[in-house]
Amino acid sequence: MRPVYLLDIEGTTTPISFVYQVLFPFARAQFGTFLQENWDKPAVRAEAAGLGEAIESPEQAEKAALALMDEDRKLGPLKALQGRIWEAGYRSGHLKSQLFPDVPPMLRRRKTAGLRSYIYSSGSVLAQRLLFSHTHEGDLTNLLAGYFDTEVGSKGESDSYRKIAEQIGISPSDGLFATDVLAEALAAREAGWQSVLMVRPGNPAQAPNDFEVWTEFN
Repeated sequence: MRPVYLLDIEGTTTPISFVYQVLFPFARAQFGTFLQENWDKPAVRAEAAGLGEAIESPEQAEKAALALMDEDRKLGPLKALQGRIWEAGYRSGHLKSQLFPDVPPMLRRRKTAGLRSYIYSSGSVLAQRLLFSHTHEGDLTNLLAGYFDTEVGSKGESDSYRKIAEQIGISPSDGLFATDVLAEALAAREAGWQSVLMVRPGNPAQAPNDFEVWTEFN
């Protein structure tokens, strides 16, 4: 077992259906209200300004955000705003995160054994923390050593995985990256990580490749 696991979320630790059928629709439905109620907050205004050119009102920001969501864009300001909306949803009890059943015991085993597990997702670090702190098994954030989002770089670029290895103080060869996206697995392997492809219920079929395939975490 590798000293470090770096884990994708969507399709790896969490069903794709939860992301696309629960989280995204919730954010979409709440964007307008959230922006109207929080437009006076500098952080929200700054993130909204990053959604496009000449964003000067909550209405313009909402329109831009929904258009970006339609395009499934991984834009940092969009992800940050989604995280804020989900935070309110988790705190109100309207949202409860979903994990594949094998994930919590795997994280506990690794923690007990002194092995580190990290998350790397296109969703913001806030959204990652929220997901793992509001599970049906309670708050699991104590089982994770850290979180990475696209601030470190795109998940499809090998330099991102080199940066992560450097930041957590390991040789890439000591780490394993688990994902359901072939391009990400290739990028991590190019950086020296071991990569495995997750085949979970609801995940799309993969193009032919030579990666080890996991259906669950042992």
